Amino acid sequence: HVQLVESGGGSVQAGGSLRLSCAASGYTYNRNCMAWFRQAPGKEREGVARIATGSGNTYYADSVKVRFTISQDNASKTVVLQMNSLKPEDTAMYYCGIYDAYGGRCSFREDFYDYWGPGTQVTVS
Repeated sequence: HVQLVESGGGSVQAGGSLRLSCAASGYTYNRNCMAWFRQAPGKEREGVARIATGSGNTYYADSVKVRFTISQDNASKTVVLQMNSLKPEDTAMYYCGIYDAYGGRCSFREDFYDYWGPGTQVTVS
């Protein structure tokens, strides 16, 4: 049974930081793509940051480069999104997703992602 569980959302003032975690279970971890997406009210879901769990290669949306960092803890099968210098426009529901890339290059294409977590709310005021 595959499960993704996000944690770490909350409310913060502009300029502050939050740390989101996504714990994966029931999945072969070492050749996957894991990513954080977000969806603000009235907007489409967008990819924020992704990591190839085998190589550790990362990629960021332009809107979050320098401010956000995605990393992984292979032992716990957890991917972390460290968000610094938060802006009101970062307010959204944040979701983590995973798919088996068979060691290949990762993508933000949502139809590639097999499983999603329930989401965690981030509010920046």
